[in-house]
Amino acid sequence: MKPEPQSVSVQLSGGKNITFETGKLAKQAHGSAVVRMADNVILATATANQEPREGIDFFPLTVDYREYTYAGGRIPGGFIKREGRPSEREILTSRQIDRPIRPLFPEGFRGETQIIAFCLSADTQNDPDVVAINGASCALAVSDIPFAGPVGAVRVGLKDGQFIINPTYEEMRDGLLRLMVVGSADGIVMIEAGASEVQEDTVVDAIEFAHTEIKKICAAISELARRVGKPKRQVEAPKLDESYIADLRKRIGDRLKDALDTQKHPKAES
Repeated sequence: MKPEPQSVSVQLSGGKNITFETGKLAKQAHGSAVVRMADNVILATATANQEPREGIDFFPLTVDYREYTYAGGRIPGGFIKREGRPSEREILTSRQIDRPIRPLFPEGFRGETQIIAFCLSADTQNDPDVVAINGASCALAVSDIPFAGPVGAVRVGLKDGQFIINPTYEEMRDGLLRLMVVGSADGIVMIEAGASEVQEDTVVDAIEFAHTEIKKICAAISELARRVGKPKRQVEAPKLDESYIADLRKRIGDRLKDALDTQKHPKAES
């Protein structure tokens, strides 16, 4: 008997909803999720090779975010009838997905991993990049790929002295703050900010406000993973030469610790 598709919804501040669904599309991927916010719909998939890639000393992760014109109800016509290379916006959004998730894979994991986020539907009011980050997190959470997540993402705006979660394009144009925050239930993983003469205390309050909403998203993804998630693969951590490390600590440990003390040494000097 085939498992039924499962979904969860989370209501954010201001009445905005995000819905996560898995088990309906891209079922051959190791993990997949369809995420909806307003009329924005993202299909995110996660796959990873079972065998580690030989001869490398880095984690081979590829993230690809694409916005094809059909998502906005337009089909290329005239001479150009196909989609071209990724736009600058698509490349930057791919990086926004990559940055918060890359550190959360276990050390020593060398399986070729690919995250793809397709924008299936885009409205003219809301930015789908936030949805794509949440989709990538959900796809990884329900997969067997080792991942210390989930993470959640929100954008915070500031208009008329009030914080707005996932503001519309118009609210961002008129607002003083454009803050993207990605985090886990325990802490913040990534921050991107643009502001117009906003006080530091206001930005700190906005980050705390964002983390409150992020915890709701993480709880929803965790609930979905609990229902349908697969057991995670076991990754053997790389073995370190403890005698070599002990020798390094003995020779430079105290000096390094002293140099990193920014209370004792000014930042530029340090």
